[in-house]
Amino acid sequence: MAPQLKLIALDSDDLAVISAHVQEARVHASDIIWREAEKRLVVGMRRLDWEQTLSGETAPRRLIAALRFDRVLSCKSRNIDCGAPDAALELVGIEFYPGESPSGCALLMFSDGGALRLDVECLECELTDLGADDLGISSPGEGT
Repeated sequence: MAPQLKLIALDSDDLAVISAHVQEARVHASDIIWREAEKRLVVGMRRLDWEQTLSGETAPRRLIAALRFDRVLSCKSRNIDCGAPDAALELVGIEFYPGESPSGCALLMFSDGGALRLDVECLECELTDLGADDLGISSPGEGT
C-alpha cells in the first residue's frame, strides 16, 4: 500500500494541493462535524487514491480520510440536508478567498450545488489518510 498522506495547508497554494487530493471524494452529511466551541470543522470522506490512479492502476481505490479546518469562526451550508445523515455528497473542490490578512473564507464545493462556507481567522487545514476502504462500501449511485 502507498504511504498515507498527511498534508497541511496554511495558504491558498497549499489548499490547492489538498483540493486536488479530495476531488471526487464521497462524503455523507453525517460525516460533516461542526464543533463551534472548538472552532473546528471535520469532514470524514472516502477519497480517490489519485497517486494509484495516475500510476496506471486499472481499478480505482478509495481511502478513508479526514479533512480538518481549525480557527473557524462560522460555518454555513447551502443545499446540504443535514437532516438526512445518509445523503451522499461528492466534493468537487476547495477554494480560499482571502479577507483582511490573515482571515478569509474557505469554500468547499459539492456536486449538485452543495457548499460549505467557512469564515476563518486564518487558514489552517489538514488532510490525513486513515487507511484503505477495505470494506468496499459504495455510496448510492456508485458501483462496488
